[in-house]
Amino acid sequence: MFNELLNEIKKHDTIIIHRHYNPDGDAIGSQAGLKYLIKENFPDKTVYAVGDPAGRYAFIEGCNIDDIPDAAYSGALAILLDSSAKELISDDRYVLAEKTARIDHHMFIGKFCDVEVVDSTAESCAGLIALFAKECGLKLSKRSAKALFTGMVTDSGRFRYDSTNSRTFMIASYLMEQQFDTKDIYANLYSDDLKMVRLRATFTLKAEFTEKNVGYIYTDYEEFKTYGVSSFTISRGMVNVMAEIKGVDIWVNFTETEDSVLCELRSTKYNINQIAVKYGGGGHLLASGATLKNKEEALSMLEDLNNLVERGETV
Repeated sequence: MFNELLNEIKKHDTIIIHRHYNPDGDAIGSQAGLKYLIKENFPDKTVYAVGDPAGRYAFIEGCNIDDIPDAAYSGALAILLDSSAKELISDDRYVLAEKTARIDHHMFIGKFCDVEVVDSTAESCAGLIALFAKECGLKLSKRSAKALFTGMVTDSGRFRYDSTNSRTFMIASYLMEQQFDTKDIYANLYSDDLKMVRLRATFTLKAEFTEKNVGYIYTDYEEFKTYGVSSFTISRGMVNVMAEIKGVDIWVNFTETEDSVLCELRSTKYNINQIAVKYGGGGHLLASGATLKNKEEALSMLEDLNNLVERGETV
């Protein structure tokens, strides 16, 4: 699965690593981990990482992005990480590269790179990169392993999500052989200041439920502005305040911005990805997202989710 990717890395003197915008821990951990991995095994190569800021994942070593000119892409290999669609890529200059490659674990929508390494059974993009290192016999350093492990932890929900399997633990064990400390990883990921604790409590109280017990939260633009945080913090950050409520197998968070409605969908047993795709989004079977035009479209999506529960078509 990885031979073509490894050959392209060997061929190119300059490699530029992209990932999706509004990065999560998997996107940042994958990017930092891959950058270190390439530099450690091919020290003569020039390796850049580009994109928007790391946000709350700035504690991951190697998360800093490089400010590079367009000319850097001449003759380069661009590697795109953790993205199911080209519209999600942070910094669209990857099209200037001589060759493109993609490493991703989302459901396959369509090919948009010259080399595609896509495995939707993987719990994380970081896990795929670790598997790449292992199967290709690459040297793995402590800092690369730690970044990749952080990505695995975040996208597997601390190894609790359905995508976690025996391969996940095999790869995690392989990474932990580098003997890095995990205490700071978990401290940075799962401790928060009082403001965020109170914000989650506020959103828990906002949760409503349809007649089919689909949980949902709708935050209009005027309310969103009062919180003084990013749309990503509200949309992605608050969706799981509805997780683990007994009897709630689908939950969705709608967040109005100035020109759209951000939507995060989650489920314990229904394929909500098909609903996300219907509205121009995508992701995984049980965790997906989309950007909607307005509240009317959000209400239409909510009705589709109701119908999905009524049909009882579990994965």
